[in-house]
Amino acid sequence: MDPRPRILCVDDEVFNLTLLDALLAPRGFEVQKAACGPDALTMLRNNKVDLVLLDVMMPAMDGFEVCRRIKEDEHTRSIPVVLLTAMSGREDRIQGIEAGADDFISKPFDKGEILARIAMLLKVKALNERLKGAYDNILGLLAVGAEVMRAFDPESFDLRMSLDAYAHQLTRGAESDPEKPQRILVGISLGGGGWSWEQYCSEGGALIRSTVSIEVPDSVLGTAASRLVFYNPPDLESPSGQWLRDAVRPLRIDLINAVCYLSSNMVGLLLNYGKEVSAYDAEVLGSLVTQGLFLRSLALQVSETENAFVYTVQALARAAEASDETTGNHIQRVGEYCAAVAERLAMDSSFVRAIKVQAQMHDVGKVHIHPDLLRKTGSLSGEEWAEVRKHTLYGAMILGDHPRLQMAKNVALSHHERWDGSGYPFGLSGEDIPMEGRIVGIADQYDALRSLRTYKPALDHATTVKIIMEGDDRTLPAHFDPQVLAAFSAIHLQFEEIFGRLS
Repeated sequence: MDPRPRILCVDDEVFNLTLLDALLAPRGFEVQKAACGPDALTMLRNNKVDLVLLDVMMPAMDGFEVCRRIKEDEHTRSIPVVLLTAMSGREDRIQGIEAGADDFISKPFDKGEILARIAMLLKVKALNERLKGAYDNILGLLAVGAEVMRAFDPESFDLRMSLDAYAHQLTRGAESDPEKPQRILVGISLGGGGWSWEQYCSEGGALIRSTVSIEVPDSVLGTAASRLVFYNPPDLESPSGQWLRDAVRPLRIDLINAVCYLSSNMVGLLLNYGKEVSAYDAEVLGSLVTQGLFLRSLALQVSETENAFVYTVQALARAAEASDETTGNHIQRVGEYCAAVAERLAMDSSFVRAIKVQAQMHDVGKVHIHPDLLRKTGSLSGEEWAEVRKHTLYGAMILGDHPRLQMAKNVALSHHERWDGSGYPFGLSGEDIPMEGRIVGIADQYDALRSLRTYKPALDHATTVKIIMEGDDRTLPAHFDPQVLAAFSAIHLQFEEIFGRLS
């Protein structure tokens, strides 16, 4: 799986280079040779090298200087350097240590000793690289986790999107790291015995996701607690690994090793790392799955709370209109009109969601208006009309000062204000009117014109649009924010569809 270890031998004597080549090449090492320090440094910049055997006594640039430069370069400093020297004095060894040498071998060297030193240093280098790889992997996963948490929106959370982010980091394509798994399989229980399976792999740096179908025995999944297992080649050949071989056989995967998260509602299989897997890899997988499931659980809880909030808002809004002549669908239609306008105005998604719900509270203050006034068939007197107008103030009083209902309060107060200042209750004009009030104003006016009242017939869509855009004896274009009016003009057919669907 791993290429042959590459050793750079640096010596100005051809005999010594030939001797080292004859010693190392038959034992599986790839030997590269340089006759001087500058050539060695050039080769290190252009080639991957696992260890350097470096003669100290060389003209132009001695071994101490070459070693020092290797260790000063961040791209080569992790390469072990062994100084080959005929000098055995204390000062020479101190100079070598100060240059950054990892070991010393005295000339003439013993073949057994040099092979043992090389094997030991390569093992240490491999362990250091694995430690650095694990550290980099953790940093990468932490960065992905931080991004997932930063973008976490419980109302729109999609577990699959977070799985995509982690899969990209975990697979080989995320960066040039042969120790990462080649393939990931994720199964999510659909209940009733069904499962949804996705396969992730990386090609050319791009994450490829596909739907697959595999089966994992119930006896492996268990019934309650989740568990983590990992398999290296001997484990895969044992009876305990039979279920995994059978599961991936339809996908024609040549198994090398695997790390598995197993539970009755979710399965994660990370396959074919370019290294021996361990409990560390299993714990990393377990932590990622735990975070994903926690976010999904949190999103479900928030969703349930939000659903309860929406239900309460709608119940209160309907109670407010119980004494009015409008149907309960009026409030729902107004909410949908407002969401459509807000989207057209490119408001952010949280504003769109909020106004769709909280616009329905625009007339909540009518609970304080006597039903006889709301149902009166004739014209209202000046005193009666002044009382009806107070529903805006009553609405703000009912909704109070809770931050969660701030938009609803703004709407209740300002949805009868007009852009030209001719509205009520405060005669606000222009941008002094909250944006949500300006949007609800046009939505409420459209629905009022379309709806049957005791004092007026229901108008068709074309007539209503003409009145709003051109005006009549009661409604003028100057009553509306020009941006909101333009948005309405662009999407008025959506208003017609909403009215027809919810009437």
